[in-house]
Amino acid sequence: MTTTDLHDLRGAHLVDADLHGARFVRADLSGVVMRGVEIDGADIDAPWLLEGGSLLVNGVDVTPYVDAELDRRFPGRAERRAADPEGLRRAWAAVQATWDATLERVAALPPGTVDVRVDGEWSFAQTVRHLVMATDTWLRGAVLGVEHPYHPIGQPNAEYASDGHDPSVFSEPDPSWETVLAVRAERVAMVRDYLAAVTPEELTGTRPNPWAPQHEETVLACLHTILEEEWEHHRYAVRDLDALQASR
Repeated sequence: MTTTDLHDLRGAHLVDADLHGARFVRADLSGVVMRGVEIDGADIDAPWLLEGGSLLVNGVDVTPYVDAELDRRFPGRAERRAADPEGLRRAWAAVQATWDATLERVAALPPGTVDVRVDGEWSFAQTVRHLVMATDTWLRGAVLGVEHPYHPIGQPNAEYASDGHDPSVFSEPDPSWETVLAVRAERVAMVRDYLAAVTPEELTGTRPNPWAPQHEETVLACLHTILEEEWEHHRYAVRDLDALQASR
């Protein structure tokens, strides 16, 4: 290894290194080259991979296969890139039908399941709270221009405070599950109501990116981000529910 800074391994060469069982969280592995490696049982979760990226395994870009398989596993997911109002309405209905079924599944599990964390990831309740924050960021804040868009139960990600944002806006870090469900229902309805009235012209309008205001995003791009958040976090949630049920 050519560096001693464990937080900066750019350009490092790991030769005959044993990384068996290692776990990389929020690590930048873009452009990593692996040759002659043993990766049996490796588990990669890269939600941004499908945004024009690529992943080569033995010279084959597996990205389109992964995307197609996720669409097969989660009916309605393929609608998430809809570009017109009617398509967006169908996309929102599809992802919420999926979430409704998952909420019914959770309701049938033992009390407290929503607060259990798997491998240090967010609990089910925290995941739902993060979707509240995502809607507040991209609809209330970016699209609608609400000055103080965040509900206090929202769940920020790890980068929120480190990027200079004020974490104190999320002043209710431990709300009841009933409260989470109520606020989540309000946000779901908010998106549905907005999509019910949005026009093709409005979708082409631009707004400052909430994380990088110097850059503009179309309203359509903001809505696509909300849909991506919904599907990706649903995938995380059911993955962890499966793990919890398998461990019982």
